[in-house]
Amino acid sequence: MEIAIVGLGKMGLGIYKRLTKKGIKVYGFDSGWSEKKYSENKVIGAKNLQDLVNLFSSNSKKIIWSMVPSGKATEETINYLSKLLKDGSIIIDGGNSYYKKSIENYNLLKKNKISFLDSGTSGGVWGEKDGYCLMVGGERKDFDHCEPIFKALSTNEKGYGYMGPSGSGHFVKMIHNGIEYGMMQSMAEGIEILNQKKEFNLDLVQITSLWQHGSVVRSWLLDLMKEALTENPNLDGIAPYVEDSGEGRWTIQEAIDLDVAAHSITSSLYSRFYSRNNDSFGFKVLSSLRNQFGGHNIKKSN
Repeated sequence: MEIAIVGLGKMGLGIYKRLTKKGIKVYGFDSGWSEKKYSENKVIGAKNLQDLVNLFSSNSKKIIWSMVPSGKATEETINYLSKLLKDGSIIIDGGNSYYKKSIENYNLLKKNKISFLDSGTSGGVWGEKDGYCLMVGGERKDFDHCEPIFKALSTNEKGYGYMGPSGSGHFVKMIHNGIEYGMMQSMAEGIEILNQKKEFNLDLVQITSLWQHGSVVRSWLLDLMKEALTENPNLDGIAPYVEDSGEGRWTIQEAIDLDVAAHSITSSLYSRFYSRNNDSFGFKVLSSLRNQFGGHNIKKSN
């Protein structure tokens, strides 16, 4: 089996390396990479998308995994690939695309007899080592064909699943990220309360480590919080400015459309808006968490 990865950023390169380690033939392309960078990262690289498609063996079904930012970059990549690929090829969108747009891409590619899978991909920068959680939507036959890829990428070969028709993979990932917003916000608020109780002189690293042993709030996010506080106890140099990447907004809009009261998720998104004009240790915690699990940029304080 062969596959090509388009977009070799933090997660795209991790996906490339994990698949390679699992014995799958992988090619790669990133518009910002030079031949030197391909060589340094031991990537079988292409100069452009046409060159990437030509790397496949003549008798191999072409599978392209897109791992570029959602929105314009994804749409341009898929549209260009649709003109290069032949009948029976498969495009997998592994980014955080809006699920309704994924349904549109499925219908567009189907007219050209090209298959499309939307794969919600969780695991961040740690996925290369620990594996990913993959939520996949599309036609079942295409999922079955690509299952060895999902299995190789997943945590313990169990962190993947077929969600349903086109769009369902990105829909489930969207809700996953909405839940993540609420969890991170609660953690940030709790840590800030602990930090503000100055008369107890609490050790936040000790507490976050302690909570990982038998506590009902133990989690990977808490472990990442411990790492962030160990590296930088006062979170010096980090501005209390928290970005959002869209999934929280989409989740809330879906909740409105379905008449579901999503109090915690909505509040967590509004808190991120508020952080952009505020100074708070809790928002520094949130910003640090996003950097820890996903490699998201941190806005430096002045």
